[in-house]
Amino acid sequence: MTAPPSPPSPPGAERTDGSTVRIGALVPLTRPGWVQAGRHLLAGLELAVRDVNDAGGVGGRPLELVVRDTAADPQRAAAAVDELARLGVAALAGEYHSVVARAAAARADALGLPFLCSSAVLDALTEQPTEWVARLAPAQSHGWRIYADFLLGAGHSRIAVATQPSVYWACGARILRDHLAPRGGTVVELDMSTLAPTALCDELAGHRATALLLLVGHPEPAVSIVRSVRRDRRLAEIMIGAPAGQPEFAAWATSLGDDGAGIPFLRYLPERLGPLGARVGTALRERLAEAPSFVAFEGYDTVAVLAEVLRSHGADRAGTAASWPRVAVEGTRGRIRFSRMPGISVWQWAWPPVQVVDRDPAAPDRLRVLHTGHPGPEPHR
Repeated sequence: MTAPPSPPSPPGAERTDGSTVRIGALVPLTRPGWVQAGRHLLAGLELAVRDVNDAGGVGGRPLELVVRDTAADPQRAAAAVDELARLGVAALAGEYHSVVARAAAARADALGLPFLCSSAVLDALTEQPTEWVARLAPAQSHGWRIYADFLLGAGHSRIAVATQPSVYWACGARILRDHLAPRGGTVVELDMSTLAPTALCDELAGHRATALLLLVGHPEPAVSIVRSVRRDRRLAEIMIGAPAGQPEFAAWATSLGDDGAGIPFLRYLPERLGPLGARVGTALRERLAEAPSFVAFEGYDTVAVLAEVLRSHGADRAGTAASWPRVAVEGTRGRIRFSRMPGISVWQWAWPPVQVVDRDPAAPDRLRVLHTGHPGPEPHR
């Protein structure tokens, strides 16, 4: 495949004088971004850079991470892409929030700057198909359909979703509805921009839903919703779910304690890590001083892929963009290859492992695997 036309790389992007090879990293590190997710993502990125450099770098040159805080702000992310492009980075990595990643991807595409997105799942990461952007995280439609299958298998067909205005949440609700409706399921949306948590409980009691899904931000209103539902005797039998993964991080258990257990969410890890994943997991735990989330592994895999691409093709941006379909890298969670998938506008790893897990009510610090996703449709090679 031929790479798209590229603007000239800025001074410094292809130097061979022993200077560093730079990767720009987009990470939410301050509020209103999901700071804990950003911290895990950055830990994975940084650990992989250390490992690459300990192994000799990229063609004998050290890899350098140039980090910019997006703070969950799409405009701030787009400005960071412009700045990093001027600084001569060879590629972009990272980002957790889907709406922010979409803004970064659009700008990277316009500038001809390769972007390997670590964690954002929105299907339409760019408006039009692009050669410049690839993604490690599974598309939202893939993961959330697996979650919908889990719901049906657990006997839940009357689903309520507590939602906030957002492209990401709206897409999630549509995926659930489209997947459940042909199988006899129903989805009712409850708008948390107009409902207080106590009013939400009244609505739930009236709808006779058996599951409530949290399509809302953390900590609020997610924490208040969980507390209200748990304390309402009318809703003692309702299952609370969080497909977006809010319970993955320790802050969830800290905020909610026992109330935060038994809430199934999506996690992108295999049932068992291989030797590389186990080694990286141990190092991440030491770096974070807590159990690493799947987001930390996504960060590590991002740099592992980019380092291999840069070793093979140099720091030429067009060469990197042309290399996505030829990537074959052993990551922490499996062998990573990128393909064209129906309805997905970027090069996609199809697919990372997908699990539905929850925090064990008997021991909320322990995670239980409830359901494992299937690989999905064959990619277009």
